[in-house]
Amino acid sequence: MGTYGSTAGTPVAGASFLDRDHIVAGPRFNRWLVPPAALAIHLSIGMAYGMSVFWKPMARLIQNAPASCAGQDFFGQLVTTNCNWSIPTVTPVFEIFIAVLGISAAIWGGWLEHAGPRKAGIIAALCWGGGLIVVGFGVSIHQLWLIYLAAVFAGIGQGLGYITPVSTLIKWFPDRRGMATGFAIMGYGGGAMIGAPLAVWLMHHLGNPGMLDVAHTLMILGVIYFIAMSLGALGFRVPPTGWYPVGYEPTTANAGKGMITSGNVHLDRAWKTPQFWLIWGVLCLNVTAGIGVISMASPMLTDIFGAKLVGAQSATALSAAQTAAIAAAAAGLVGLISLFNSLGRIFWASLSDKIGRKNMYYSIFVIGIVLYSLLPTWGHLGLAALFVASICIIISMYGGGFSTVPAYLADIFGPQMVGAIHGRLITAWSAAGVAGPFLIANLRQFQINHGVPHTRVYDITLYIMAFLLFCGLVCNFFVKPVHDKHLMSDDEAAHERALLREDRVAANAEKAARGQFGALGVLAWLWVGVPFLIGLYIALAKAAALF
Repeated sequence: MGTYGSTAGTPVAGASFLDRDHIVAGPRFNRWLVPPAALAIHLSIGMAYGMSVFWKPMARLIQNAPASCAGQDFFGQLVTTNCNWSIPTVTPVFEIFIAVLGISAAIWGGWLEHAGPRKAGIIAALCWGGGLIVVGFGVSIHQLWLIYLAAVFAGIGQGLGYITPVSTLIKWFPDRRGMATGFAIMGYGGGAMIGAPLAVWLMHHLGNPGMLDVAHTLMILGVIYFIAMSLGALGFRVPPTGWYPVGYEPTTANAGKGMITSGNVHLDRAWKTPQFWLIWGVLCLNVTAGIGVISMASPMLTDIFGAKLVGAQSATALSAAQTAAIAAAAAGLVGLISLFNSLGRIFWASLSDKIGRKNMYYSIFVIGIVLYSLLPTWGHLGLAALFVASICIIISMYGGGFSTVPAYLADIFGPQMVGAIHGRLITAWSAAGVAGPFLIANLRQFQINHGVPHTRVYDITLYIMAFLLFCGLVCNFFVKPVHDKHLMSDDEAAHERALLREDRVAANAEKAARGQFGALGVLAWLWVGVPFLIGLYIALAKAAALF
């Protein structure tokens, strides 16, 4: 893979193996080796979306014990070993993952820019893989407090792992920012397609029908993800100062593109601009609407269509086979959601390279408003196929909103500190990850308590989601190029480049990273591609139950 150093092939004296100085690409490196390294990390941390496979088994760990710790208060359940946890006491693990993801990305995003992707990726691997191992240990000794604590460390791994590839990919692909970040973030959407079936297989293989082995499954997954993420981190290289793809000229490429800044905005200044908070609102509102549907997709399908999914008119006369078919259809929708969540990230982000980031968000908001508004109608008319198709498109745009936002930030604030700025921005995800599921679940329960039929309990919620997307559309409308007063001065830019050790311009930057793709590239892509394709096959097999 060539030699590495701050002058495109010469390591800096005293540089640590993990330091940014040690991973500057040499002449034989090929930039298409960076996306599989990013995918290795995102496919690993994307298992967060698949953690729901553990909730029911975690609520049945103690045989011949009370069904749940009904008589225990919250603090009692944290340390009890005499009764089973309820599902609501274990599901906060996912919420901790998402909340800490945003917080840790915001706190350490600036450090990550200076430390480089290799060091950040290794620490992310330690936190995520190690966190899952400790969660598994907490399950084995039945200590909920330890599971929550380990989830915090795993969430830190989520945050660092999520933003680690962003800045690096954008610098390697200035000509295809959306596609590059879409590749990486596609992995986060697809991680559950691989991890969830693997976890289910391991729990059954290591346990028995009456007692699935949750503890050892989590520990094994932690080891697998630590190895995969570490290999991805070791595969990262950064381009030498002054490097550009063949034929790319920044001044020519960005000419006439008013939404692409010609300079860079410092992290400390970027988050104080209106543009930052408008894009924060764009992401938060899109995610709130999408994650609300993801969290309730399976019960939504069965509540609205129920027996109609198998051609029956009433749930009271269903056979065991028909009941199983309805459950399989609901699981099939979950599989389709995983698929469209993942593929939508690369599709919409790549499209943004052609039509621009702002126009891409206009597109997903307008289409989303129309589809959310139509979902109640599809339900009333019993058009399950249109309902499912609309959900899949909505979820693809949910994923597309995630994958396009790093490129949007690079356009607006420049690529120099986009990883750190992105880290601050995804606090929008943390907020939405709590607001979306809370909104849809509580509105559903409120209407059920007031006698609304199950077939109509989502109508108001879906119209509210459409309104949230309209608010996002308004936020996107007001995003304008940053004023020149926010750009870093020459001295500030020079200081930042010095911190990144990019002040030593590579004498042979034009010749750096021009290597052939070769056998190493094929192996790197097979390494991440084969598991992804297996997960894709499993998702499609589950989705077949819908048809």
